Amino acid sequence: MSEYMGVRPVSLYLHFPFCERKCRYCDFLSGPAGEKTREEYIDLLCREIELRAREIRRAADGSQQADACSSPAQSGAAVDSVFIGGGTPSLMTPAQAARVMETIRSCIPVLPDAEISMEVNPGTVSPEKLRGFKAAGIGRLSIGVQSFDDSELRLLGRIHTSAEARETFLAAREAGFANINLDLMSALPGQNIETWSHTLEEAVSLGPEHISAYSLIIEDGTPLASLLDAGKLPDLPSEEEDRRMYHFTKQFLASKGYRRYEISNYAKKGYECRHNCGYWTGHEYLGLGLGASSCLGDERFRNPDKMDEYRTAVMSMNDHNSAETMRRERQRLTQKDRMEEFMFLGLRMTEGVSESEFERRFGVSPEDVFGSVIHRHLDQKVISRIPVNVTGSSDDGSDFRISLTEYGLDVANYVMADYLL
Repeated sequence: MSEYMGVRPVSLYLHFPFCERKCRYCDFLSGPAGEKTREEYIDLLCREIELRAREIRRAADGSQQADACSSPAQSGAAVDSVFIGGGTPSLMTPAQAARVMETIRSCIPVLPDAEISMEVNPGTVSPEKLRGFKAAGIGRLSIGVQSFDDSELRLLGRIHTSAEARETFLAAREAGFANINLDLMSALPGQNIETWSHTLEEAVSLGPEHISAYSLIIEDGTPLASLLDAGKLPDLPSEEEDRRMYHFTKQFLASKGYRRYEISNYAKKGYECRHNCGYWTGHEYLGLGLGASSCLGDERFRNPDKMDEYRTAVMSMNDHNSAETMRRERQRLTQKDRMEEFMFLGLRMTEGVSESEFERRFGVSPEDVFGSVIHRHLDQKVISRIPVNVTGSSDDGSDFRISLTEYGLDVANYVMADYLL
């Protein structure tokens, strides 16, 4: 793990599990709740932040004694990104968001240039509320638009219209947000290249810094799956049409100044989502809130995902037992696990995997571990191995990057699965 000014960066994910109404495609840990429940949840979340921050500091400096929450400057760790996801975090009041951010900052150092993101859904915010989020310290918004076609929004069960999505974006700009992502969704029932291109054109016309463009996955047990099984939805796009949408997305967004830096994510220069890049490059993160997942050191674990269990766990926490109280589904990561994930997730990034970084982390080269797979994939032209400039001299060949080719991106799941030892 790289360091910054002598401290070890860690990312925070905060889960806000409440929404106005569950969308038809959603299988996330989320659902409607009243204001009283949401306020109680913020109380619990802030208590968890206070006690888990001590855990981060102990892990960073190897100490068995937790520093006082009022002395974060002595910590050996610092937060380099915060992502508040859900659910619909924009159902928080600005005062609640400010309380959460103040709790974080009082307990563990937040780096001066830390990326602080919040998911926002149109239909849940006003201009005044957006100004309040900005004042609370939120610097980046991810707006869940999904489509600029009202019939598609109704099919998905979204609570907003395309006009409300535009209004939300413009209000966010007016509130001072200079880093905004739009979430979009393709391969919807009844969608074709023409309707998808309309959504992309509308999104680009607003000028966001970042666009996430995901293909819909219809999960078992969701209302959308039931409707599809009952023949009550338009046909899904064919595999060929889905591929056409995917390739059109890359070409169209590239022509508008958006570089694809991950399989489904596009950004203007310098606006890549640093928090999500951390997931794909093996950065440590702590998940806070109901059902949130974490990966600290060589351990992966998850918080309780039932509200009663989460409440009991948080209220049972103290300075000495926070880790044991909260951790569920604990998995100790072996060297093999970490090497697999470094390759599997790193290949999602268009820059691919750095061979020198792999060797720095694991003491062996990718060739030593995955040699036969790498050579087979090179022969199949699904990956490339390209020298990169590290020291500053021209073509110094001091590092190589293994990345998916255009063909490899089309069959990415197959390619990445080969790196599971």
